[in-house]
Amino acid sequence: MPFEFTMPEFRLIAPVLIVFGVACIGILIEALVPRQQRFVVQSTLACLSLVAALGATIVNWQAQSFQPVVNGVMMLDGPTYFMWTMLLLFTLFSLLLFGERQLGGGASAFAASAAAVPGSKLEADSSAARMEHTEIFPLALFALSGMLVFPAANDLLTMFVAIEVMSLPLYLMASMARRRRLLSQEAALKYFLLGSTSSAFFLFGVALVFGYAGSFAFADVAAAIHSPTAGHGLLVAGVGMLSVGVLFKVGAVPFHSWTPDVYQGSPTPVTGFMAVCTKIAAVGGLLRLFYVALGAARWDWQLLVAIVAVLTIVVGSVVAVVQTDIKRMLAYSSIAHGGFILTAVVGTYTSQTGLHEGYVGSVGAVMFYLAAYGFATLGAFAIVTLVRNAGGEATNLSAWAGLGRRSPVLAGLFGLFLLSFAGIPLTGGFIGKFSVFESAWEGGFWWLVVVAVVMSLVAAFFYMRVIVIMFFSEPAEGTQIGSASWLTWVPILVGAVATLVLGILPGGVLELAAGAAGFLR
Repeated sequence: MPFEFTMPEFRLIAPVLIVFGVACIGILIEALVPRQQRFVVQSTLACLSLVAALGATIVNWQAQSFQPVVNGVMMLDGPTYFMWTMLLLFTLFSLLLFGERQLGGGASAFAASAAAVPGSKLEADSSAARMEHTEIFPLALFALSGMLVFPAANDLLTMFVAIEVMSLPLYLMASMARRRRLLSQEAALKYFLLGSTSSAFFLFGVALVFGYAGSFAFADVAAAIHSPTAGHGLLVAGVGMLSVGVLFKVGAVPFHSWTPDVYQGSPTPVTGFMAVCTKIAAVGGLLRLFYVALGAARWDWQLLVAIVAVLTIVVGSVVAVVQTDIKRMLAYSSIAHGGFILTAVVGTYTSQTGLHEGYVGSVGAVMFYLAAYGFATLGAFAIVTLVRNAGGEATNLSAWAGLGRRSPVLAGLFGLFLLSFAGIPLTGGFIGKFSVFESAWEGGFWWLVVVAVVMSLVAAFFYMRVIVIMFFSEPAEGTQIGSASWLTWVPILVGAVATLVLGILPGGVLELAAGAAGFLR
């Protein structure tokens, strides 16, 4: 088929083009703009590009521009626009954290020279000269461009390319922490090696599914499953390998081992960006892959995903109890949340009635959950950047003792985010968990809901433990609250307000998510 790209499609995929185009311009800025001016130019341009892309997304969404584009390799529908809106909004808040310099005494959270050997004279000279990696902004935009394509991909090859475009910048960003350089480089190396392995699994799965269906397009794969011409074993093996690649990005067990190390070693603003945006993109791609391409093969993946969901919830909740580092605890919390999301994914179909449009309820529940999770998670990691000692960020739980006495407002906001993670009523997390549990229950997976509810009680323990440490312990010596600018406080305050609004008045967002939950095929 000859490649065709019509002019109206430029408007429809404008968000992707804007983000990717500005990322390319950012590389030129690194070569042409004097070092002293790069930070302001890069940060301003990146934020303006996100505002423009967000505006284009909303305009196209309101115009009901639902259709395949670029020869059908991307599908613009309700889930695409909802995911794009969340990705652009949360990336904008993340870039505000990237731009914070007041906490580091005039320097950002990123290394002066990430390529320098930790502890070397080159690193010391670079830090003394106040050098910093302004490349972090175009790298984030490159990662975002892959994230935007991933949940909109309508064939397997496009999905694979999106995974790589999304992942490669993140491997670099994980290594750029200004402090604890060895830990940061170790995190990046682990992320790269394990991420490359998962990509290889995904690509092998693409080859097997292509051998089964004779096409990469999701519609053709779905048609081949309805009218098979090849052996069923080829499909099962392909589905299994595709699942490994996607579930790795979700951080699901047993493909989760990268998550705590990468979350702990990466610069905290990057950790927040990965924890929210990578998960949104990964879940969006997983939904489209399983529902659109592999919906008719639900018997081959439904029980597998249910088992993975149980393992993910149990491991994430239980292992988080013994963590002594706040970033590792939030990492295992993120793993558990991935399991809660998967409970809705498997609740799409009932064994009594077979395939039906029940996936709409599941997709709506998942998208609402991701919104509630995103606001609370980004706000929580923003607060982590504020709790400091002489060595920089104080992430050991012992350093958070008595935080409520030092700064009641900050501790109260962090407590609010923890309560949302735990699913306590009047928070967005409660409505999100209720929605995904309801979807699983209606799909006939009542036993999965029971496990999820029990493990939610276990998870509530370690969230409450942090609250007790903050409010009912003597203040830790040497811990102080950093004086941040509005760049850090905006994500915190917006996250807190959104968490409360989604918990008290969730109707509008629930209706929006439900209305945007229909996939085009």
